This record gives sequence, C-alpha cells and structure tokens, in this order.
Amino acid sequence: MSLLVIGTVAFDAIETPFGKTDKIVGGAATYAGLAASYFYNDVKIVAVVGEDFPEEEIADFNRHHIDTEGLQIKQGEKSFFWSGKYHNDMNSRDTLVTELNVLADFDPIIPDSYQDCEYLMLGNLTPQVQQTVINRLKKRPKLIVMDTMNFWMDIAMDNLLQAIKMVDVLTINDAEARQLSGEYSLVKAANKILTMGPKYLIIKKGEHGALLFHEKHIFSAPALPLEEVFDPTGAGDTFAGGFIGYMAKAGEVNYENMKSAIIYGSALASFCVEKFGTEKIKGLAADEVKARVQQFVSLSHFDIA
Repeated sequence: MSLLVIGTVAFDAIETPFGKTDKIVGGAATYAGLAASYFYNDVKIVAVVGEDFPEEEIADFNRHHIDTEGLQIKQGEKSFFWSGKYHNDMNSRDTLVTELNVLADFDPIIPDSYQDCEYLMLGNLTPQVQQTVINRLKKRPKLIVMDTMNFWMDIAMDNLLQAIKMVDVLTINDAEARQLSGEYSLVKAANKILTMGPKYLIIKKGEHGALLFHEKHIFSAPALPLEEVFDPTGAGDTFAGGFIGYMAKAGEVNYENMKSAIIYGSALASFCVEKFGTEKIKGLAADEVKARVQQFVSLSHFDIA
C-alpha cells in the first residue's frame, strides 16, 4: 500500500528579506515526499530531472526511505529551474527566472512496482499530466489529493475542471479558491468548489492557518506563530505531503482523520519555513515533530468555564 507523489524535483534560487541562496534543490515532489516520509515508510516519487541533478540529493531521498525508481534522469538536459524574490511581508513574491527544461515535455511514467499505490499526491503540474497519472494507475487509489494554482486557472481552466472531478481532496490557497469559484466569501467559495467533484477541500491561508471543508462541516487549523520565517518556498507542498503521509499512516479516510492530518501537515510546514529550501525538513527527529504537533494542539485547546 504505497504512497505515490507526483510533481517537480527541481532547482530554486531564492531571495528573501533574510538572505539569498544560489541554486538549491526544491520542487513540489521534493518537499511533499520528504514530509510524507515522516509518517509513512513506503513513499515513491514520479518526477523528471536533468543530468545536472546531484546524485547526493537522490541519496537523500533514499535515506528518507523514498523510492526513486520513478525519477526520470534525462541525459544531456537540464533540470527545471525557478528563481524568485519575496517581498517584506513574505506573502508575495516576484518570479525572476523560470526555465522549464526537462519539465517542458514531462511524460509521467508509472513503474509497475508503483501500481500498488493506495494514496496519491498530485503536486502542482499541468492538469493534463495530473489526469494522465490517474488514468495510468490500474486501480484507483483509496485517496487522491491534488494541488494546483492560479496559473492553470488562467490558461487551462477546462482541463483543470476535468482533473478536479477525478480527485478526493483539493488543496488551494484562499486567493485561488476565490478565483476558481468566483465567490469572495470562503464559505461560499468552498460550497461551490465541492460541487465540482472533490469530497474535501483544504484552503491554505499561509500565516493564518488552513480550513478544511467537507459537506456541511468546517474545521479551522491555526498557524504557529514563529519568531523567524526565512523562506516560505515549498511550505504548501510540505503541508500537503505531511497531510497525505499522516492519512496513509492512519489508514482510514474520514473527516476526523483529516482534521488530525491538517495539524500534522501544518507542523511539518512550520519547520520548512525556518530555513532555506529543504534544509530544515531533512533529518528531523520524531520527538521534534511530536513536540511541534503538541504546540499546535495547545494553540487552540481550551475549556469553557
């Protein structure tokens, strides 16, 4: 019963008010896979890189018990590269460079050994690639979680709506929820999006936490106030990976488990932003994760007198 993560494995160059980096490893599948590995020990990834991708980084995946048979390495080509600069509020950023390279014609090949997939995380890619992955699995997974972004709403809305119909959980941020639904109220937006196909909707609100919608139920998860936020890149992917990793560990898909999964995903994301790139989410101790989750619980637990 494996957990399959589809997405980008890439290079980023990041500048924030706290500093800047040269090329470092990033990508949706990188963050999500690492986060999921803290809760589930049968994580597999499908992605594509060029021959410039370091073998040591692949070894890091393997040290986290992430199967990389589905990681395509294109000889003579370069890996996807993105460079961005964050504004002082850390909620907005400017894209400086985007080089698709190997991602331009990515064909997600699913190895036979991945066909036992019970949990599928569709990282942010073209809606067509996301649909292709689902169609190439011989058996529908128990849980399909999909992330997307406003870019696909702008240029590929029809394909995006088709992909959304095929999944169980959609994760987007508040601006994307408003754009997708045409509603400003997040409750109205959620109700409209839930008619598009998914059974559950997660709206990520950055430093203000996350909302889970299912039927008439709403769960609000807090964000942990941090003394320092160095780099928000990959926080949403880390959240999604922690979320589905916990769901795979729990083994049963229901609303109550999803509430817990959001807290665990939020805890992993809170580690992610404390350092640049993946530095903080590599090699965390189980006790660190447990203590961080307890901080989230303490934030919102109270008794009414």
